[in-house]
Amino acid sequence: MVASSKDFSSDKHGWAELLEPRPMGQKLQGDHKAPWVVIGAGFTGLACARRLAELHQDDEILLLDARLLGQGASGRNAGFAINTSQFPGAYEIAKIPEYKRLNRINTAGVDLLRAQVLAHSIDCQWDEDGLYYGAADRHSMEQRDHFLRYLEIMEVKHTALNQTELNEKLGTNLYQTGVFVPEGVLVQPASLVYGLADSLPKNVKVFEQSAVLKIHQGSRIKLDLEQATITADKVIIATNFEAGKIGFLKRYLIGSTLAGSFTRVLTKDELASLGSLSHWGVLSLHGGGATVRLTNDGRLMLRNTAEYNGGALLSASQMVERRIVHRENFERRFPQLVDVPFEFSWSGVEGISRNGTNFFGKQSENIYLAGGYNGSGVSKGTAFGACLAEYASGGQSQLITDCLASEPGTWMPPRPILDIGAAYTVRSRFKEVGLDR
Repeated sequence: MVASSKDFSSDKHGWAELLEPRPMGQKLQGDHKAPWVVIGAGFTGLACARRLAELHQDDEILLLDARLLGQGASGRNAGFAINTSQFPGAYEIAKIPEYKRLNRINTAGVDLLRAQVLAHSIDCQWDEDGLYYGAADRHSMEQRDHFLRYLEIMEVKHTALNQTELNEKLGTNLYQTGVFVPEGVLVQPASLVYGLADSLPKNVKVFEQSAVLKIHQGSRIKLDLEQATITADKVIIATNFEAGKIGFLKRYLIGSTLAGSFTRVLTKDELASLGSLSHWGVLSLHGGGATVRLTNDGRLMLRNTAEYNGGALLSASQMVERRIVHRENFERRFPQLVDVPFEFSWSGVEGISRNGTNFFGKQSENIYLAGGYNGSGVSKGTAFGACLAEYASGGQSQLITDCLASEPGTWMPPRPILDIGAAYTVRSRFKEVGLDR
């Protein structure tokens, strides 16, 4: 299978737009040989390349990204690094081992990120003040009861909150009830990506706008790029749902395209109308509900549309339509801020599997892969990346065992049936979303 550089859509929007412009990175050209190549410079690839460099200090590690740093999914998510996964439906005692396994992976990822942020003084608005979960409509309030039982039995610290308490903290009356979980981190994701890349060990060489277009498998692996070729001993694929573009997991992962909007920086009076907290993040207890944040630099962010768009970012005309939806739901949450404009809107793509599983392990001789995070890639992707480096190096650990224990993925049919099924799968997330949208 041969991909094209045009298969990796990008634009200038996302969290990176809130930062100072970054010098364009180096593009790989010419013929190269390397013991290790990591494809994808998001959270998974960055963690993997760092750990490989630590384990193989005399080896050069090539880290390739098809786009500019921060313009993939890792720089376009909502910036939540979760310790405790949220599962739809009623708590199931038989699934306790699975709940614990996934939360161990999440926590390992948060711990790894924290260590790097502290060690390298990464300025990414790292915030460990906890996460809020809100419910505005009947369906999400039912999910709140399930979530509370899950937290209680799993012995996760939490506080149940009523409408008055949520309004006092967040400045919105929309949520009828909710939960505060003190574990969990908020970040500026593009800034975190930049900081992680800039602090990589010296034996990691990063190349941007260097899409791998074809992989020739064998005892020595050949990679074709637009302006380069690489002969590698071992290859790590950390491209999440885009692995299908280079021949891996093509029928097991799809991309769900989400969109959100940022306001301009709020004034002092506008911020004062938003309750007692200077920054916060809210996840909906409905799987299709909005993700909302008040950022450390005083902007409100709302992300609340998801659709199957062939794994691509939304066009300018599509974004105009989604922005109307954002505006309607923003004003319902914050009627006191109806005059506050959006500064810009953006889209991003998450990798989802049909049965909600993750992918980790050896794909073929000397090729390893991790991906499929279903919306929790900041913490989980980081853990999978570091762990995959150890696994590909012959290591063994409880974390490797946890990652290997992911349920096998459910196969998806080819196009056009795939498109129909994928669209239905994504749309089904919005069933009974109501006011939580």
